Amino acid sequence: MGLKADNWIRKMALEHKMIEPFCEANIGKGVVSYGLSSYGYDIRVGREFKIFTNVNSTVVDPKNFLEENVVDFVGDECIVPANSFALARTIEYFKMPDDVLAICLGKSTYARCGIIVNVTPFEPGFEGHITIEISNTTPLPAKIYANEGIAQVLFLQGDEACDTTYRDKKGKYQAQTGITLPRILK
Repeated sequence: MGLKADNWIRKMALEHKMIEPFCEANIGKGVVSYGLSSYGYDIRVGREFKIFTNVNSTVVDPKNFLEENVVDFVGDECIVPANSFALARTIEYFKMPDDVLAICLGKSTYARCGIIVNVTPFEPGFEGHITIEISNTTPLPAKIYANEGIAQVLFLQGDEACDTTYRDKKGKYQAQTGITLPRILK
């Protein structure tokens, strides 16, 4: 399994629509950087957020997630409350090749501010926007900038094709658009 370089990422994005929209340059002046990098792609966070709230004093249950656990927000800057959490989505829509797994890591600019970004792997055959989990671990409110970088995606190509892709198993988040809340297959 090998880590893929910028020339492979560029080719897959431009010729196979693996990333749309695709930013071929790495943009970093005056913004949290995004776009193509040496061995990855820095994804951007969209303008839509779901911020966790305890207004209704409910329990967060991944098997029965209640929409009232979050407050919807749309804007260019999102304030995540202290010791809280928000969901967002990428601007980019991904179409993963059947022999590639992507791993996503938070950007150091946010990590150095106590903002931790978690994104689960993009499985072979997955297609959709990526739902981003943003944790503010600090005792202070934290600002997230929409339309700027939030995390870096690394692409790993397998030595052989897998037997079953995410598409084949009809994954519960396949072809998701927008921010997708937790789902359980029933």
